[in-house]
Amino acid sequence: MPPPPALPTSFHRLAWSNLTAQSAEQIALAAAPIVAVLTLGVGEGETGLLQTALTAPFVLFAIPAGLLADRMPRRLLMAAAEAMRALALLAILVALAGGVLTLPLLGALGFAAVCGTVVFSVAAPALVPSLVAPTQLAPANARIELARTIAFACGPAVGGMLVGWIGGAPAFGCAAALSLVAALCLTGIAEPARAPVPRRHPLADLREGLAFVRHHPLLRPVFITQFIFNTAHFLLLAAFVPYAVHRLGLSASGVGTVLSMFGVGMVSGALLATRIMGRLPFGSVIGLGPVTGFAAALVMALTTLVPSPALAALSFFLLGAGPILWVISTTTLRQSVTPAALLGRVSAINILSYGARPLGSLLGAIVGSRYGADACLYLAALVFGLQALVILTSPVVTIARQPQPQPA
Repeated sequence: MPPPPALPTSFHRLAWSNLTAQSAEQIALAAAPIVAVLTLGVGEGETGLLQTALTAPFVLFAIPAGLLADRMPRRLLMAAAEAMRALALLAILVALAGGVLTLPLLGALGFAAVCGTVVFSVAAPALVPSLVAPTQLAPANARIELARTIAFACGPAVGGMLVGWIGGAPAFGCAAALSLVAALCLTGIAEPARAPVPRRHPLADLREGLAFVRHHPLLRPVFITQFIFNTAHFLLLAAFVPYAVHRLGLSASGVGTVLSMFGVGMVSGALLATRIMGRLPFGSVIGLGPVTGFAAALVMALTTLVPSPALAALSFFLLGAGPILWVISTTTLRQSVTPAALLGRVSAINILSYGARPLGSLLGAIVGSRYGADACLYLAALVFGLQALVILTSPVVTIARQPQPQPA
């Protein structure tokens, strides 16, 4: 069999911009709460408010970002978003260096920076199909996700070390520089021109995207599965740290080591994704993510009977490795079955599934406070089982090969 054709130069620019943009995001997200605690002296409740400000844009601005991504050149939209993020991070640097940074200002500027993340996350999957051939979608998405997982695994550690070694201002300066590099990479992409979009009310565009996902026999169960997965994942995370300390006997460094296995699993899954997708039916690869998530939850629940840190580490490894195959394969599915003119809005609707994360955290707080951490882990296993059931009983897992791309 001849080797697959090389990915084009424009895609490599997108991949590099993705790596630098995701690294900027992770460094800034790690630095912000550390600076809030060490420099501003805030407590747990205030850091919770800061985290709310840093996650709210995913719910508030995913849909507007999708509407823009379907109406203007996506590379320019992403470059502008990265430039906005760089300006917001530079403003934090200046305020911190000048001694005038406050928690509300940090929250507001962090909110603006994360808006850039949302735009990038929505527009990038919509841009990929215009840069690569249909047969290259899966390896291209694997490359994108590998960069994201590397940033996810290394960015928080780098951010923490930068703040500890040279201070908060240089950490935000490093993140801003990475965002500017991402913007420069994006401006050099040769994005094919799209047909002009007729002007109409944004609500009509939104209804069109929602109706497409709601009525599509493949995308609807994918969205439902992803929403349930996010709920279960953050339900488990809400209970894990106190459970790990009090029941598994882990120190702070031990907890960090176990949690880091999630990133190790993500990187491992991304590295193997193209090979796995070449050997298994397309629908089977999609089903692997939810099934592996359920297996991970069962392993974590088993630690209530066998309190083993090694089992907890295995659980987080599985939570990273399997679901990254889900991300790569379902992104390829969306890009294949969605008309090009709708890709931005459909990508934005997918991002809305992240809204289940605070729901899972809240559920974990309620169940954990009333019934204890064990109950949270058992409930998480049940919810993970539900998401696996949804996808396994859907037509998605019966797909033999990647669907043919849809016309614009």
